[in-house]
Amino acid sequence: MSYTREERLDIGKQIYNNELSKSDAAIKYSISEGTARDYMRLYRDVNDLPPKNRIQRDENTVRINTYSSEPDLSEYESMTKEELIKELVKSRISEARLKKGYEVKGDGADRTITIFDNWNMK
Repeated sequence: MSYTREERLDIGKQIYNNELSKSDAAIKYSISEGTARDYMRLYRDVNDLPPKNRIQRDENTVRINTYSSEPDLSEYESMTKEELIKELVKSRISEARLKKGYEVKGDGADRTITIFDNWNMK
């Protein structure tokens, strides 16, 4: 079905203002999602509006601090050789898990696993 320019702008306005998602508009108006996206861009360009930020950040996203302060070595100075080896093993396991894209905090039933996707790792 062919829509007039005003109808296209109305569909684009609904998508731009988050009244309808692109997939909902595609179903409702029997158009493809790409066409719905084009209608939204047409509305945006005609009204000189800025592009919408399509990436929604989750509240569950973990931010990894890459810059740490100087390490506190005083706690390691008081450890025995066995305790130091145990801490070294823990840190290497943690590093390997982070390279694979997840982190484990806690033990047993209180354990929580955080999975990082490519967005978190950049």
